[in-house]
Amino acid sequence: MNYGKNRCPWAGTSALMQVYHDREWGKPCHDDQYLFEMLTLEGAQAGLSWQSILQRREGYRQAFHRFQIHKVVEMTDEELEALRENPGIIRNRLKIYSVRKNARVVQELAREWGSFDAWLWHFTEGKPIVGHWKTMEEVPAESDLSRQLSRELKKRGASFAGPVIIYSFLQAVGIVNDHLEGCLCRKDR
Repeated sequence: MNYGKNRCPWAGTSALMQVYHDREWGKPCHDDQYLFEMLTLEGAQAGLSWQSILQRREGYRQAFHRFQIHKVVEMTDEELEALRENPGIIRNRLKIYSVRKNARVVQELAREWGSFDAWLWHFTEGKPIVGHWKTMEEVPAESDLSRQLSRELKKRGASFAGPVIIYSFLQAVGIVNDHLEGCLCRKDR
């Protein structure tokens, strides 16, 4: 793995961030469980650094049944309340409860569309949206697509799913590829 330059600057000097950048971020994903994990982690990140969420990722996996959607849907209020004492996750009550709410929305979409993946990717006809940015300042915080998805998800009862969070989610799962021009992860270099 190349830890030199030619990487999106947000990956910084942290090995954890660089590995995430190089192996996951911007790579198209079609696995509902992973998509749900990333939706959860992006929501948890609101107001915090991505580094702090990546450091707690295993804690989230343990707390939320490795993001098995049906198991999260079945979590009781008591189980969610107990998570407020779990130092392995962000212990914000609204963020914790949002995971179950969002699992219900994801499950409902999967029932309607065959998978959460099918619903998400139909908005782009199965093709990633590739940004052509030279600097981080050019990369938008949200887009028409993230605003549309946010509205749809919120209408179904999702929370921590605003357009900025959803744009970050789209980047994370490769529906939007915003690796900067010149980044070692660009496929079109």
